[in-house]
Amino acid sequence: MIRKSVDNDFAAMLAIINDAARAYRGVIPADRWHEPYMPADELSEEIASGVVFWVAEREGQLAGLMGIQDKGEVALVRHAYVAPDTQKTGVGTTLLRHVQSLTDKPILIGTWAAASWAIEFYRRNGFTVVSTTQKDRLLQKYWSIPARQVETSVVLADRRWMESQQRV
Repeated sequence: MIRKSVDNDFAAMLAIINDAARAYRGVIPADRWHEPYMPADELSEEIASGVVFWVAEREGQLAGLMGIQDKGEVALVRHAYVAPDTQKTGVGTTLLRHVQSLTDKPILIGTWAAASWAIEFYRRNGFTVVSTTQKDRLLQKYWSIPARQVETSVVLADRRWMESQQRV
């Protein structure tokens, strides 16, 4: 079952984010990695800044989450995590399709360049890695991240964004 998160989901969401994020240890530069990967106050700030989280529930337990944030002309998929024990069960794809259905705006996703499994997941689901020039511009426009993180990130875009770029 996919549903919008509620206040009571906060602790379970935070646990999934931090458990699943361990797959990124070694991918995220050592000086940017910290435990927990996302502290509670950071998740609260993300929600306060307009990231709307959707959760997948299996047998009464949260199995994954994915945020979507309206940024005007585009929407960003933010903080997409699946509980380690439910990976490769279709939860991530189901969540992605759901958040895609929530908007008619082009969707962009940022991730770590060395996270090949995440990049491949989004590619299998119809997203394309944008050029380095586009990536740098998009990260500076829509994400507030340090310059060093821009260098170690990629941006993927859906069909709607790619088509809009061809028209420009």
